Amino acid sequence: MTKKQKKMLVRIIACIALLIIYHLLPLDGILKLALYLAAYILIGYDILRKAFLGIKNLRPFDENFLMAAATVGAFALAVYTKSGDYDEALTVMIFYQTGELFQSIAVGKSRKSITELMDIRPDYANIEADGKLEQVSPDEVEIGSVIVVQPGEKVPIDGVVCEGSSTLNTSALTGESVPRDVREGDEIVSGCINLSGVLKIKTTKEFGESTVSKILELVEVSSSNKSRSEEFISRFAKVYTPAVCFSALALGVIPPVIGMISGGSADWAVWIYRALTFLVVSCPCALVISIPLSFFAGIGGSSREGVLIKGSNYLEALAQTKYMVFDKTGTLTEGVFEVTDFHHNSIDKERLLEYAALAECSSSHPISKSLQNAYGKEIDRKRVSDIEEISGCGITAVVDGDKVAVGNTKLMKKIGAEFKDCGSVGTILHVAVNGEYAGHIVISDREKSHSIAAIAALKKLGIKKAVMLTGDRRQAAEKTARSLGVDEVYSELLPADKVAKVEELLAQKGAKEKLAFVGDGINDAPVLMRADIGIAMGGIGSDAAIEAADVVLMDDDPLKIAKAIKISRKCIGIVYQNIIFSLAIKFACLILAAVGFANMWLAIFADVGVMIIAVLNAIRTLRVSKL
Repeated sequence: MTKKQKKMLVRIIACIALLIIYHLLPLDGILKLALYLAAYILIGYDILRKAFLGIKNLRPFDENFLMAAATVGAFALAVYTKSGDYDEALTVMIFYQTGELFQSIAVGKSRKSITELMDIRPDYANIEADGKLEQVSPDEVEIGSVIVVQPGEKVPIDGVVCEGSSTLNTSALTGESVPRDVREGDEIVSGCINLSGVLKIKTTKEFGESTVSKILELVEVSSSNKSRSEEFISRFAKVYTPAVCFSALALGVIPPVIGMISGGSADWAVWIYRALTFLVVSCPCALVISIPLSFFAGIGGSSREGVLIKGSNYLEALAQTKYMVFDKTGTLTEGVFEVTDFHHNSIDKERLLEYAALAECSSSHPISKSLQNAYGKEIDRKRVSDIEEISGCGITAVVDGDKVAVGNTKLMKKIGAEFKDCGSVGTILHVAVNGEYAGHIVISDREKSHSIAAIAALKKLGIKKAVMLTGDRRQAAEKTARSLGVDEVYSELLPADKVAKVEELLAQKGAKEKLAFVGDGINDAPVLMRADIGIAMGGIGSDAAIEAADVVLMDDDPLKIAKAIKISRKCIGIVYQNIIFSLAIKFACLILAAVGFANMWLAIFADVGVMIIAVLNAIRTLRVSKL
């Protein structure tokens, strides 16, 4: 409990004690009014202050104004009727503040759980100087610096392990509790906790561009992207609050005036009491508080599972997803390629592989990495010049003075080389040297362990169509699609072709249905932005893909997509439950208050009681581990 919450609890207890004492003492007249007013100011001074500031700033219509008007009016009514019954006004404020305290504690707990979950920002980085470790701000560490991470410390900046081996706790990033072993040469991302050995890491990014900073930025930005439900509640509150205020005023004035004009009794006290009860009932706290809290908790719950959702609008759209479109390499497959064969080579296969590896030396694509791994020698970049990447086709470069082209059949056609087709299943890289076909290299990928389960889980959730788009050859794409259970597959696509295919699929879906695209590469960024929902692989995905996406999977596990959809549907279900429940109780009690069947006690339930129930229901969105 915070200091502010403790002070409020003391005020509530003190006010309840005073109320009991007042009932035990023989109080009457001015003394009784003064003592009750003193207790009322003790418990409600902050509400009165907020109401006054709202009026002063010409924004009076909020819950503070409604509560202040109702309770001050109840005091005035008791004085006017000379009843001396000030209990209702004081009790209403006590219950209201108790509800506010409860709500503050509940919201605080949900925020704390999410804050603790995302408490991955490192406070310092260790730089070794003169045989001693010096702690510096991560912002001060330049790319290429060597930092030291000791057991128990957070990795502050992305980099490559240059000395040592250890085990890392990556749960804050991926939601997975299984530790990850790292050794010299392994890439390492910031935000992980070093569990055992001392690591020396050569940084590859600045702190502002490293994983931990990107994650925190995504979580911070997510609150500004509001869903349609939240926007509806905001618009509703702006119209609803002044409407009920004027309705209460009309209820307290018009019936007595009509009674006076018609020659009957005015009954001012009765109608003003009804109007004050109407004001207490009308407070929209349950909706205004519980709806944003539901989305906030949903985003926090998904973050704990290793799924970063950039805003509640995307959480809402995820719940409506009916079409799921996947990239292949690095998304449904490991992106771990191996050279498995050489065909139709007119030159020695070692020389063919050398040409291909050197030509691809500047690319970070997994296929390029597989060529370099198979080559097995240190790449001498001085032997390579004039590198040109042709999107969707391949790469051309000058290697040892020879013009080398490495890519697919489209590239061979583009340069006019007569290539040989291949019946093998896998990625086929054709190689031409000085315009003459030199042969092709067969590279095989393997499916991710959870890909089949991911497609099956999505279909169980009602996904109408699972589609795979890839630049890979038709045979390899169709083999993967059959194995995974994908409904449709489109192969040999350029980035622009993928966008066009997504456009076609978008035209097929219903008005309230959403299409999600899942990808990892820089060439997927345009498609991620065009889809209703863009989902990027955060572990091996490119920065461009992560920036363009609306949802990021921190451990690259496609099975997490089904988890994210389950979380989103639970969250949206709770939001609708709160909207329907709150409005139904609210309008029913407003009608009862208007016709005289509701007193202040029922008004308290309609306000504070409904708010507490709605907040408790909203917090259920944090419980997502068993979904």
